[in-house]
Amino acid sequence: MRQPESLEGYLGAVSGRNLSRRFYEQAVRPLVSGVPHAAALLGEGSEVLGFDDEVSADHDFGPRVQLFVPPDLDTALLDVALERLPVRFDGFPVVYPDSDRYDGRPHHQVEVTTARAFFVDRLGVDPADGMNLAGWLLAPTQILASLTGCVVLHDPLDLLTARRRALAWYPDDVWRYVLAAGWLRVSQEEPFIGRSGGRGDDLGSRLLAARVARDLVRIGFLLERRWVPYSKWLMTVFTQLPLADQVGRHLRHALSATQWREREAALCVAASHLAAVTNRLGLAEPVDPAPRRFHARDIQVLGAERLTRALTEAISDPQLRALLTRLGHRPAGPLGHLPGAIDQATDSVEILTQPRRRRDYAPTLGFQA
Repeated sequence: MRQPESLEGYLGAVSGRNLSRRFYEQAVRPLVSGVPHAAALLGEGSEVLGFDDEVSADHDFGPRVQLFVPPDLDTALLDVALERLPVRFDGFPVVYPDSDRYDGRPHHQVEVTTARAFFVDRLGVDPADGMNLAGWLLAPTQILASLTGCVVLHDPLDLLTARRRALAWYPDDVWRYVLAAGWLRVSQEEPFIGRSGGRGDDLGSRLLAARVARDLVRIGFLLERRWVPYSKWLMTVFTQLPLADQVGRHLRHALSATQWREREAALCVAASHLAAVTNRLGLAEPVDPAPRRFHARDIQVLGAERLTRALTEAISDPQLRALLTRLGHRPAGPLGHLPGAIDQATDSVEILTQPRRRRDYAPTLGFQA
């Protein structure tokens, strides 16, 4: 394990973000000052999002930074310069194994690359070339969060800033589509909480409530134009959203309720609030956010498919209209299966973290990558 000489060493030096900044400014930049480059901490790791703590120091943690150079630059001189890095920095060894880099072999964690190679390795495309529909739908939000919510330390050549700006948020019609897909997911399971609870399956009702609550949380991110992080930090980031206080208390009530009717009612209130926020965005014709009976049954739901209908009807982009048609969607007819973006269609880590596997999954989303 790679730990500082003391816990106080970690807490005094900080978070991984500050450690990276100090490492770059004090140890790395003096060695490469004559070389055109950008520097940042982005990509994998809790420290990139600013959520590391003393526990994070037990593995894959230490002084780390990426250097991005112009594509025609010979990096041989940089490699030689970086051999002069100190043995330790702020109490951490500078050369250490990291399971995600250098095949797990001990190495200093100053990655020298081009911006194009770095973004293509994580997204499968370079946002500097523009993000087409396939690029957006195959980009997991957790990857987008790690590329846009990071720390840029130095970027005089605009190697990173323009790319991160291109990834700031979905175009409006793509936003409508993924939001429609999110509401469709809610509609598919919202009546089951009461149905399973009414049959005496309390554990099943609780599990379904948790699934619907998670989908509502992800809708909250979409409404606030924030990329969803990976599951470990999902609720940590959600609590920072402006709508979190009002929605969160109803979700907590739903997940702690001992009676299925309380559970159902709390989820309906949370969903209704998010439906009202959806209306206020003006992305589609407003929908009555009040809960209603599910057919003739004694079950209350939002009727979330109504939002899916309104949002898809507001889409005008020709490529997205064609995608909707391929997915079986018809105006005033069937909604189609609308898988949405890659991380709405699957939550498999093995798929979401590998661009090649995401490309293989493209037909499931309705197109060939």
